[in-house]
Amino acid sequence: MYRLQNPGRTAGKTNGISTRYRGRFAPSPTGPLHLGSLYTALASFLDARAQGGQWLVRIDDLDTPRNVQGADQAILDTLRCFGLEWDETPIRQSRRLDRYQEALNRLKQQNLLFPCLCSRKGLARLDLPDGLYPGFCRDRNFPEAKPHALRLRALPTALAFLDRHCGPQCYQAGRDFGDLIVKRRDHIIAYTLAVVIDDHDSGITDIVRGGDLLAETGKHLYLDNLLGFQPARYLHLPILTDAKGAKLSKQTFADAVDPSQPSRVLYRLLQCLNQAPPQELAAQAKPQTVLDWAIQHWRPEQLSGQTAIRAL
Repeated sequence: MYRLQNPGRTAGKTNGISTRYRGRFAPSPTGPLHLGSLYTALASFLDARAQGGQWLVRIDDLDTPRNVQGADQAILDTLRCFGLEWDETPIRQSRRLDRYQEALNRLKQQNLLFPCLCSRKGLARLDLPDGLYPGFCRDRNFPEAKPHALRLRALPTALAFLDRHCGPQCYQAGRDFGDLIVKRRDHIIAYTLAVVIDDHDSGITDIVRGGDLLAETGKHLYLDNLLGFQPARYLHLPILTDAKGAKLSKQTFADAVDPSQPSRVLYRLLQCLNQAPPQELAAQAKPQTVLDWAIQHWRPEQLSGQTAIRAL
């Protein structure tokens, strides 16, 4: 059994590199920053700064068909407008393809990968429980001449971790998730593989993100285990929704963040994070004043127990 009892990488030094708190925010450049993304960025930033840690930004731009030209720079400009300054030069996934291929080669050598000819539409028509892959191509061998994806075998493995907000979480590879696509048929590296490698290589100790990704964590822990990585600690936030209860996202056409009144927006987000900011912060001219208060008073244990919160 693979079990994480004491959550996350611990402070100290590994190979001479400090492993103190290092957090990150990893937006995809598929459009401008919306309120839901800024909410996550703010929580991640506050969690890092409140612990005297570092906060990094990574541009998750692997899904090239969905990328919007100029969106990456617009996102960075918006973060700066709200005072969310990062500590190191932002990493771009599109410049790390050799690193991902190196990991794929390692997994292939362990006989953990197989070529898959199944289409997403075809599998969707089967109405499989929890989207589990039925193993149609598991016995297929390399090389495979036809266009194919690469899947990672989900060997029976128990995985557990303690989420800092949601509490103990348990998953079973092969039950809660099946054989994972790690490289798509169009040759794009899958998000699940890339983020695990990126977080490890950047020395990320703590990940703060939306609760809609809680179920993905089992997959990430599984890959950590196979690649010999020490998992990060996790804190999954209640998701931010619109008036109809839909998660604020680009898919639901969430509006771009309005940077004209950054302090007021930050104040609203602190309310959503249940941090009880004083009313006078909303009228502050400088967002740094709001952030200084928020860092000093950051209490993740005060986050709402609800899984979703309506944006104010």
